[in-house]
Amino acid sequence: MTDTTTNASPLSGNVLFYGKPEPLSVEAHSGLGVDPVAKPYGFVAQSNIVPVMVTEFAPAALSYPVIFVGDNRQPVAVMGLRQGENLFVTDDGEFRAEAYIPAYIRRYPFVFANDDVQKRMILCVDRSASFIREGGETPLFVDGQPSPYTQQAMEFCNNFEQERQRTDAFVKLLGDLELLETREALFTPRNADGSSGQPQKIAEYFAVSEDKLKALSAKKLVELRDNGALGQIYAHLTSLLGWDRLIAIAFQRAAAEQPVAGNA
Repeated sequence: MTDTTTNASPLSGNVLFYGKPEPLSVEAHSGLGVDPVAKPYGFVAQSNIVPVMVTEFAPAALSYPVIFVGDNRQPVAVMGLRQGENLFVTDDGEFRAEAYIPAYIRRYPFVFANDDVQKRMILCVDRSASFIREGGETPLFVDGQPSPYTQQAMEFCNNFEQERQRTDAFVKLLGDLELLETREALFTPRNADGSSGQPQKIAEYFAVSEDKLKALSAKKLVELRDNGALGQIYAHLTSLLGWDRLIAIAFQRAAAEQPVAGNA
């Protein structure tokens, strides 16, 4: 169950990007609205990984490595090689034109939080979002009711929650089949004489083991094919080729930031 009313119950949930999430209510937020913003994705600029849902693996794989991290094996898109750096968000707060924008980002500034007492989901809004203000151009409420903008946001967050549950089931399936293994992303620099230098580890993560996948029975592989999981697994594996692209983008950005000789 979801709603937009306030209550005194404790809330919990993953709120990456959200500085001040508040349960959305007409009493507290009737005068708020959304204004156009100069840097619409500036809030992502300091995040080098962003969660993705299993149904996003294929489009995300065209832009980023899709890996699994943490004790919960959360699938994420890797957008930078260092913490605090997103290589796909420009200084103007825009995404690179060719990059896929995950739903986790597109739902901002709204998010569902768990009401641990009443066992329901409550729609929250990040009150610290730069484009949320009193008298904003697109209101959150009209005549005491959620505006079309807010209704659309609620529907998006509802769909996101369904995809999150589907993603949890997919990760559990990978765990039950013991398909995940620890991997490392390595970068081999070139020495001045053109020879290869010492490999450097840039990330450690979880990924599907191709050997373990091949070792599954034909019956299990058909089952994974029919329920769509096999396609998502292959999308994830294909995405791992994107580490080289990510490294190349990092070098391009570093080169662009170097002062021009004579202008230092």
